Order: sequence, then C-alpha cells, then structure tokens
Amino acid sequence: MEITLRSYQEEVVQAALKGENSIIWLPTGGGKTRAAVYVAKKHLETTRNAKVAVLVNKVHLVDQHFNNEFNPYLGKAYRVKAISGDSSDKDLFGRLVKDSDLIICTAQILENALNSSEEEKHVELTDFSLLIIDECHHTQKESVYNKIMGRYVEKKVRKERKLPQVLGLTASPGTGGNKTLAKAVEHVLQICANLDSVIVSTKNYASKLKEVVPRPRKQYDIVEKRALDPFGDHLKLMMSLIHEFMPSTVSRSLREVGTQDYEADVVELEKTGVKEENRLITQCALHLRQYNDALLIHDTVRMVDAFNVLDEFYNSRSNKLLDGTDFFLQGLFDENRVELKQLALDARYENPKLAQLQRTLLKEFKENKMSRGIIFSKTRRGTHCLYDWVNANHELQKVKISAGILTGTGTGVNHMNQNKQKNTIKDFRLGHLNLLISTSVAEEGLDIAECNLVVRYGLLTNEIAQQQASGRARALNSVYSVVAEEGGRELRREFTNEYLESLTSNAIDQVQSMSPREFRIKITELRQMAVLIRIEAERKKDARKQRYSPDQVHLQCRGCFVFVGLGEDIRKIENSHHVNINPEFQRHYRTGKQVFLEKTFEDWEPGQVINCRKCGKDWGMEIKFKKVAILPCLNIKSFSLDTPGGKFTHKQWKDVEFQVTEFDFIDYMSSRFPDLDLDD
Repeated sequence: MEITLRSYQEEVVQAALKGENSIIWLPTGGGKTRAAVYVAKKHLETTRNAKVAVLVNKVHLVDQHFNNEFNPYLGKAYRVKAISGDSSDKDLFGRLVKDSDLIICTAQILENALNSSEEEKHVELTDFSLLIIDECHHTQKESVYNKIMGRYVEKKVRKERKLPQVLGLTASPGTGGNKTLAKAVEHVLQICANLDSVIVSTKNYASKLKEVVPRPRKQYDIVEKRALDPFGDHLKLMMSLIHEFMPSTVSRSLREVGTQDYEADVVELEKTGVKEENRLITQCALHLRQYNDALLIHDTVRMVDAFNVLDEFYNSRSNKLLDGTDFFLQGLFDENRVELKQLALDARYENPKLAQLQRTLLKEFKENKMSRGIIFSKTRRGTHCLYDWVNANHELQKVKISAGILTGTGTGVNHMNQNKQKNTIKDFRLGHLNLLISTSVAEEGLDIAECNLVVRYGLLTNEIAQQQASGRARALNSVYSVVAEEGGRELRREFTNEYLESLTSNAIDQVQSMSPREFRIKITELRQMAVLIRIEAERKKDARKQRYSPDQVHLQCRGCFVFVGLGEDIRKIENSHHVNINPEFQRHYRTGKQVFLEKTFEDWEPGQVINCRKCGKDWGMEIKFKKVAILPCLNIKSFSLDTPGGKFTHKQWKDVEFQVTEFDFIDYMSSRFPDLDLDD
C-alpha cells in the first residue's frame, strides 16, 4: 500500500530521511505515526540489514500501531511483528528480533531483553538500525524510555559504533513544570539530549496543519461553590473527632481537610506511626485518608458516591477489629452511618458541577444527534461514579446518550482488561457508544474516533495532558469544556497550563533557532552530564543494596507490627516477584479468594489471596511455580522493615536496602525433599 504524506508531514520527516536522529513535534491528530511508518519504509528500503523497533509506553498501543498503521503499509513486503506483555512471544524476544524486519513492543519488553542473560530473550541496541519512540516526551528521569536511551547515550559518549538511528514522536515535550522561558528551553534541550536528537516541526505548512487539526472552541463552564453542604460538614465533624482521639501535637500538624495536601500529610503520618509502632496513629491516619477521599469524591461527583466509598471500607473491616482504636473508628462510622446516608440522598445539596455537566452534555447532544464526546476524570473510581450518574440521569437518557468507561488495564477492582478496553474503543468508533468517560488513558496515543465534545471534569494535570485532551476534539466546530468551581484549583491549573502550552512553543522555537554548533555543544554537554549522573546513581544504588545483611532485616506486618520473617527468607523470581521460602512463614497468614488474571505466565500461575492471620491485612497472594511449588508472593507495601538503621517502609521491592537472592528452584525443592537426589 502506498503511503501519501501531507505537505507538513513531508517537511518534518526530512531530517529522519537523511539518517539524522530527530524528534517529530506534531499535535494530536497531526499524523505523527503515519510519518513514522513512512520513515520506517524508506529506512527498510535503503538500509542494508535494516531492523526497526517501534517502542510504545502502553500495552494497548502495540496492537493499535500494528493493526492500523505498520502492518497495513509494511506487512506485505516486510516481516512485521507485534509483541506486548500479554503476548507469550516476549519470552522468545531475541529470536523474534532475528526473524523480523520490524517489531512493535512496549519499552519494558525491550528493557527486559537488554537486561536478560538468556540467549532466547537477549538483544543488544546494536541489533537495531532504527528506534522509533512513541510519546517520546516520557524520555526523562526514571522512565523505561530513559533507561533504554541512557544506555544509548552512554555508548555514544564512549564512541561505540553501529548505534541505531532514533526517531521520537510527541504532541508536546512540555516544560517539565518550569514557568520561565530559560528553564523551559533547558527542559526541551534535555529531552533532545536524552534522545540524542534535534526537534523538528512544520514551519512552511503551519496553515495546512491548522486546517487538518482545527483547534476546538474552548469554554469555561464555571459553577459557584455550594451555599450549604451538610453532608461535607458532617464528614469534617467526624474527622475532627478522630483528630481529637489522636495526640494533639499530631493533629495540629495536618493541613486543610478535603485537599491533596491533607492526603499527603496523612500518608506521611501513617509512615511515622509504623516507624514508632504506634498503632493508634497508623490506623487513624489510614481512616482519615478514607474520609479525605470521600470529601474529594464529594467535591467531584455525587454525595452518595462519597458515602459508598466509606460504607464499603467499613464493611470490609467490621470483622477485623483488633484493639480499642479499631473499635473507636468502626463505632464512629456505625453511629453516624444512617445520618450520613440520609444527607447523601438529599437532592437539595447535590454537587453543582454535575448540574453544569448535565447542561453541557444536553446542549451538545440535543443540537447534534450524531455528537460524540469524552469526559476526562481524574480517577478510575471517578469514571465509574460518572458512568452510574449518566445512566441514572433521565434527562441524559432522553437525548440517547450511551456511555462507556475507558480506564487503564490492570488487575485492580476498577481496572479494565485489554479486551474490554479494545471493545469499548471499537463500540465508540462504530457509534454503539457516543460518550466515553475516561481517565488519562484516552489522552495519549489511543486511536479514538473524532469527537465534537471534550470535557475536562475536576482535573488537575499538566500542560501536556491538557493539550492531548484538547486534541481529542478534532471534529469541525468541536467544543473543549472545562467544568470547574469558581476560583477553584482546577481553574487555576487550567489557566497555568494555557500559559505553559504557549511557553513550550516558545521554548521549542528558541531551541530550533540555535546555530547547529551551539546546539551540538549544548547537547554534548548534557549527554556527558547524564552519563556521569547515571553512573553515580548506579553506584549509589548498588551501595544501598549492600547496606544491610539480609539476616539483619526483620519483616513486620504493617497493620499490627507482628514479626513475620527475615530478609534472608526472601527470594526474587524473574526480578519482579518476591516470595518467602521459609516454611514457617505459612503460620503467619490465612488464605482467601482465588486470584484470576487475564494473562498466563510461562513458569507460574496465581493462587489465593493471603492476609495477616492477626489483623487481616492484605499481604499479596500465593503463586504456584512450575506447577508444584506453592510460594507466598509478597507486596512490600504491606510490611515494614526493621533494620539496624531504623524502621522503613517501601513502595517497591527495588528500594529495599539489602540484597535479595534469585530463587533457585532446584535448591528449594531439595530443601523440601532432602531424600531426593537431584545431582545426577
């Protein structure tokens, strides 16, 4: 199939066609991927032993790019292969690379293959002649893209040969949170240095680009604050009673309830309680976070949604009461439950943002029966609450609004599996659904049908997300609506993002106006600095891993502080699953429901959920390894680590300060069955 480019696409691919590393900067809907397909085709036609890797940052984009772009245009002449975390082919990645001309995969799969010592999986960067990096503005800090490009840049600094050409794609590199032009320029230069690339955009055909990607009409749908809020006031009263239950020095340090600042405070407070083994503080902090979540939900969607969050939380804990703190906290909710529910159902005090959202939707869907819209909401739970509200709203049903939820993939309660995500997007494209209620997953990369209405509802995001969301409103005469409270944080952030969007454009202009020599000197300097920083970070990371001997580290349940094992009992499988191999560990937990996962894995399968036998805290799940070994696989967030240097909590196992040994299946089975002779 012949590839036809628009004039502005032809302009932005010129650097890549000359073999230069470049970043293509085009807005959402501008055809970045099609331009990349064109570059890949020309590269395969003109480069001896060419091999192309297309890297994406989200699993669903693998199939999308394969089905919609690369395979239709290149599949007949070349061996094109799509590989994602959901694909069993990833275990033969090295072999597949050898047998393919172009592969499309998540960046994590390539990173795993670069790290793997197994011949079937391992690859080198030099196995490729062209790397195409989608949404390349993520190539910074600790992202997988930056780990891959960190290797590339280090090889470049060492003057190694045969490195692949790099082509980055982005709708906006952003400003990195910077608010001055000088700092924004530094950020853009850093992205260029991380990708070892120049940044290109259309100069001669900007008017044509505007025709193809028209900007939507932006409107601010502002609502006044609730005049009366008895439900919210009652929640705050209950929180004040918990504050009084805690030591006064603790509660005085907390900021305003119902804010992200308060959430950050109680998260830190819980950690402090764990370090001090003060269960009163840890449990109060956990419960205050639930109340604060309820206030944030109450500020965004319906009162009954906020009530349900608390009701579900306390129902799940009513049979896990351990001490006086638990009985006080459970009793406080139980005593107020009926009154809270009555207040939540009083329509006089319902969220005014929802009334405004209803007006915005009705206006578009009444005037245009073929309307299609997306509502962007902050959280997965928020999307489900809005979905329930749309379906229960008689006025919206009268105008034939048919809504669907679109969130990221995963295994949590509000996650979607990949098939459901694909089907939702397909139903929206075919018109079976005309309204998507989505988290940020639909902002970036997804090939979604043209919309004439995009609503940002209760969102606090950066300028990149704002531009990408706006780019979803691509139909003619489309509307981009911001529903927000007068003087609220969302409104202030939206105005800031508008300024940062303009600042990004100015920063790119300034970078592009540099002389080639000036740009090269700056990029070389930043590259060298990045390599030194990376080497030092690796050294510190290795030193941190050796800080304590595994037998010095005591694992304690984060819910009740009971000692459950030592660091020397922990083993890692495939560098991601951490299991306890001590048979004594079993007496510390109970098993619960069977875990079901959409994916299947080469060496293991999920077992049952495991919980602390004493306090009921969720610890993770059992896994069955190679069909025979039942191993408790632990979530590090459920434990505290008591070390000679103090007590610590961690979000991820990679942050622990002791060396975790690889799991040895033969050694493990030998210890369980000493009479077996496995040496022959």
